[in-house]
Amino acid sequence: MLEKLAKISDRYEEVTALLNQPEAIGDSKKLQELSKEQARILPIVEVFEEYSTKQKQLEENMAMANDPDEDAEMKDLAKEEIIALKAEIAELSSKAQILLLPKDPDDEKNIILEIRAGTGGDEAALFVADLFRMYSKFAELNRWKIEVVDSNPTGIGGFKEIVASIEGKNVYSRLKFEAGTHRVQRVPVTETQGRVHTSA
Repeated sequence: MLEKLAKISDRYEEVTALLNQPEAIGDSKKLQELSKEQARILPIVEVFEEYSTKQKQLEENMAMANDPDEDAEMKDLAKEEIIALKAEIAELSSKAQILLLPKDPDDEKNIILEIRAGTGGDEAALFVADLFRMYSKFAELNRWKIEVVDSNPTGIGGFKEIVASIEGKNVYSRLKFEAGTHRVQRVPVTETQGRVHTSA
């Protein structure tokens, strides 16, 4: 894995150098291709650099902990640091493995989000509104553009159905598993007896 990360890091430097050449600046298609490649591999390079730094720190601390001439207090500090660094390195290693997985070609595409009320009547319609607010906030946090395409509102602030388009960076990759039935059990605002209802 480290060898692969090192190769990607070398490619990043190569792409960065190519982007600064006059030929790339003059060719908008080439410039766009190189910029996309640079942006795609940058997260991998960042993880690799952090991994390398932590690995170096680990080696230094291990040398200190095993040095017979080192002060006992410093050895104890080094041993504590070794435990923390090993945990950080393991986490970075897992992160790198995920980043090295092949990308889905659809990951950068935009999506159409559809939320429809299932069983539960008015309460299900209110749940649709809650879900739509949740997805809207998530889109806002990710700086995505969300626009309602179609909706069928109810009189009490819910929706029988709502359809929206979401556009932005890696929308599909972040939301592609958001499918199926969502279920909620709660005392709805439409309930006067305080009973728990299940809506979908």
